[in-house]
Amino acid sequence: MRRIWILTAGLNGLAAVVAGALAQHLWADDPHRLHWVETGVRYGLPHAAALLALAAAPQSARSLQQTLVGWGACSLALGTTLFSLSLYGLAVGAPPLFGWATPAGGALMIVGWCLVIAYALALVHAR
Repeated sequence: MRRIWILTAGLNGLAAVVAGALAQHLWADDPHRLHWVETGVRYGLPHAAALLALAAAPQSARSLQQTLVGWGACSLALGTTLFSLSLYGLAVGAPPLFGWATPAGGALMIVGWCLVIAYALALVHAR
């Protein structure tokens, strides 16, 4: 599972850098498209880094801790991908219906961070 988190982190990081660079060159005069891409980048890059950190976190023998970090990372991975890629898609002209993924991705990122907090609390409680 950790390999998937690393792969997702890499894909989201790559997409953020490429989308950000293209937006600055292609849509510098289109504030609406530029805003969509900048928002996707603003959330995509730090969440990619967070996924790498979770993938590098020590493995726990405790089932609850493994479950919390696993679901947290999966939620962050899916949420970041839906959120950022939907904004990039809207910027390149995807149909407005494509935008449904943005709030769904945002909600998954919130759930993911809550699970990461629960994981941290479980680690502290286990000591």
